[in-house]
Amino acid sequence: MAFLEIDELTVRLPQGRAARPILDGVSLRVGEGESVGLVGESGSGKSVACRSVLGLLPEGAAVSGAVRVGGRDVLGMRRAELRSLRAREVAMVFQDPRASVNPMRRVGDFLTEGLRAAGTAPAVAARRAVELLEAVGIRDPEGAMRRYPHHFSGGMLQRVVIAAALAGEPSLLLADEPTTALDVTTQAEVIAILTRLQAERGTGMLFVTHDLELAAAVCDRVYVMYAGRIVETQTAAGLFARPRHPYTAGLLASTPRLDPDAGPPKPIPGRPVSLAEAPTGCAFAARCAQVRPECLVEPPALVRADDAYAACFRVDEGIVT
Repeated sequence: MAFLEIDELTVRLPQGRAARPILDGVSLRVGEGESVGLVGESGSGKSVACRSVLGLLPEGAAVSGAVRVGGRDVLGMRRAELRSLRAREVAMVFQDPRASVNPMRRVGDFLTEGLRAAGTAPAVAARRAVELLEAVGIRDPEGAMRRYPHHFSGGMLQRVVIAAALAGEPSLLLADEPTTALDVTTQAEVIAILTRLQAERGTGMLFVTHDLELAAAVCDRVYVMYAGRIVETQTAAGLFARPRHPYTAGLLASTPRLDPDAGPPKPIPGRPVSLAEAPTGCAFAARCAQVRPECLVEPPALVRADDAYAACFRVDEGIVT
């Protein structure tokens, strides 16, 4: 049984604020100890799907479908239940570490706040925080407890945020593009820390990114989103070996390669669909080189193709490369 289950989740903003749903029938699963990627361009709905797991949805939005964590319905939880969920079962690492901390408080206060709120003695909470800082590679963890956020670089502060996310020993970690603002070397270090700690602790992880190669390096399975819908899902290895949706193939083709015989990246033509647009057929049709008449009439359903699922009318033709 999956620890996280999202079923047919649809999120619509109040009338006049968007022409289409932010999320349109999104379904995904994350098992215990499993790493699952959620990939797509900016505006595809990845972050909204991720935050729905904590009950963090846009104010005034109309929501249907289900979000279950450990078999419990998140969308029906009261405030006290949500607080408990966020403190004990599910933790989140956001894109910008500086937006996650209070610049006026010491790092030690930030790390121990949740532990102390859960009833942990201050001395025990402090020892636990030092252990976590050491686990994420912070030198002089005891000294770091006394410093303020501005004393840390972006990469070091993201390590602190990861330590805080793991403080309550959650069963599920939500990583919402945690390396976006970091340089390549620091990005690799942060990813290594995340995957090592996730494997050691058996924590499930939903890893949100716009980088397919990064998702393949980190995740067991990958979901690809476009305009609020899941358009493909399969194993990370299968996704690279044989993408089944033209959008996935386009993302792969637009990724720069270091291989000597690799050609230049090929960008996907056009632009992503905005919330002000509501195409009648497949949302990717205007950018797709394999479009055919039915693609402009109705959106294709997510159907099985061998070990993958793809929302494409031509998925069985085996022409997506």
